[in-house]
Amino acid sequence: MTGHIDSYEKAEAYINGIPKFTGKNSLEDTRRFLEHMGNPLNGRKIIHVAGTNGKGSVCAYLCSVLREAHISAGMFTSPHLVTMRERIAVDGRMATEQEFMAAFNHVAEKLEALPPELERRSYHPSFFEFLFFMAADHFRSADVEYVVLETGLGGKLDATNAVDDKKICVITSIGYDHMEYLGSTLSEIAAQKAGILRKGVPVVYPGGQTEAAKSIEECARAVQAAAVPVDPDAIKVIKIKNKTIDFSFRINYYDYIGFTVSSSALYQTENSALAIKALDCLADPRITMPVIQEGIRKMFWEARMEEIMPGVWLDGAHNIDGIRSFLDTVETQPCGGKRKLLFSVVKDKQYLEVIRELALSGLFDEIGIAAMHNDRALPLDVLTESFRRYTTAKCKAYDEVKTAFDEMVFYKNDEDRVYIVGSLYLAGEIKALLRRPRRDQF
Repeated sequence: MTGHIDSYEKAEAYINGIPKFTGKNSLEDTRRFLEHMGNPLNGRKIIHVAGTNGKGSVCAYLCSVLREAHISAGMFTSPHLVTMRERIAVDGRMATEQEFMAAFNHVAEKLEALPPELERRSYHPSFFEFLFFMAADHFRSADVEYVVLETGLGGKLDATNAVDDKKICVITSIGYDHMEYLGSTLSEIAAQKAGILRKGVPVVYPGGQTEAAKSIEECARAVQAAAVPVDPDAIKVIKIKNKTIDFSFRINYYDYIGFTVSSSALYQTENSALAIKALDCLADPRITMPVIQEGIRKMFWEARMEEIMPGVWLDGAHNIDGIRSFLDTVETQPCGGKRKLLFSVVKDKQYLEVIRELALSGLFDEIGIAAMHNDRALPLDVLTESFRRYTTAKCKAYDEVKTAFDEMVFYKNDEDRVYIVGSLYLAGEIKALLRRPRRDQF
């Protein structure tokens, strides 16, 4: 590429033109380009987060607590819902268009003068790499103390794993997703995620997933990293309210300590517990227990069992384990009327298993199936046929997400609940329809 990009739209269009799932570069090439940029993350305290489900939430909990402690922190996450700027945030604020363009142009300038070893291979960053490099540049410009990095697809070969100097690693819930890249068993998938581990750097992970936990522990022993499990019996749910959950969590030698998450999603108790344990392991004297409690309470993360309108809930669950966690939460929510489901999914997911789980749950009286504006979206006829294979509930197909959303919300009684789930792309379309303020804070 040549020339200076002078608008956010042009920068976004260029990045969108980079293939998302092809042309992956080696981790060594990623490291070389970071060196070419002057190693913008050097000297910053890195918290690295991998896993199948809950990565974004754990990152957001970590950053919310750091912000509560008045510690500057950058956060790199994916995917985004509405705008790419969501992926790059500092102190709870996503990058402005001007900041995004500045980071883009800094990376582009470095691409125009590649070192010989990258020039010989006609190196160009992948879609994910380009955004990661931009995030690193922005965090250097903001001079943040901590950087919270969420892996993209895996762990071992993920671009973010080009960073070696880490303070702590977190591996969230492991499930069956992206198996064509990561392996066919939970043990194999967990080992790929555990590729982020480094010698002497503690790793925090869910202790209740026996197969995955064993794999993570083996990887930790191999690199001489301390394994720090969060066991299920260390978390006790006290009270589930409409928009919050009170729970207690046992940390180290303390008794159970009370926490509140501002969400009705049961899975956020484990996600927040992972963040709490990781923060405790940091042993930063500024991060006191009252600071952790308040930071956990204040965290908000879009499209994670979010009530976007009265009685209308949006969740980004898109794989079988995420859907099961979603259903666990739906079951806890009282409903005096009908439960209605609005669903769509991308074709490279385990869509049949997900649809079967939703249909056989028996929780939904009506099901709306919508076609998304996305090349990866599962065709509407396949969606419809799949649902009708497993349920006799009323199913209606819609050519547009907007039409489905408008109709299901318009005909909703006060006692009814509408649940929207199946894809973060679907969540993004709903967010765009609502035209709500963008994610300026978490």
